[in-house]
Amino acid sequence: MELKDILRVLRKRKWLLILIPLVAVLTSGVMSYFILEPVYQASATLMVGKTYAGPNGPLLQYTDILTANQLVKTYSQIAKSRTVAEQVIAVQNLPISPQQFSKMVSVQPVQDTQLIQIKVESADPRLAAAMANAAAGVFMEKVVSVMKVDNVNIVDPAVEPPFPVKPNKKLNMVISVIIGIMAAVGLVFLFEYLDQTIKSSEDINRYLEIPVLGTIPRISG
Repeated sequence: MELKDILRVLRKRKWLLILIPLVAVLTSGVMSYFILEPVYQASATLMVGKTYAGPNGPLLQYTDILTANQLVKTYSQIAKSRTVAEQVIAVQNLPISPQQFSKMVSVQPVQDTQLIQIKVESADPRLAAAMANAAAGVFMEKVVSVMKVDNVNIVDPAVEPPFPVKPNKKLNMVISVIIGIMAAVGLVFLFEYLDQTIKSSEDINRYLEIPVLGTIPRISG
């Protein structure tokens, strides 16, 4: 099929190329703005390692930096533990199970640093911040009780997020337009493949490969 044939097929059913993307973007907009519940994310940042007072302020010992880098992954697993989840649920008096809590919370070490981020997602921005700070506090206590060291400090406590992270309304609508266009093009060529009727003299030349001797014009009235 040549380019002119492709353009001819698309022009013949251009209403599909307009209707389907339009329906897709309207559906996505309604879902994103009115149906899907907004989700907020709050994060607390902690640093693993001790500091020592120096003449120009706090100093970090090189050996402590090496040790802290090795402990970051271990501490991340402690922060994800069931006992930490249960204590946070008890402190915050949350009506959820540890499994539900684990789905709301993510703990990630920041690559090539001594930092750990505890992130909480919730439909309530205030609750997300409170849970992140509570998880950070319980985690620090757990490190002291398990590791017998007090070498974790909060760098940035969680604050109430002003905007939701989900759903990404604009991105959803852009994706829906792209998917709508792809679906419309696919349907156009499917209908063209299934349509075996002769509609013009050009179709006779194209499909039957015989000359057209004459045509009868359409008479209106």
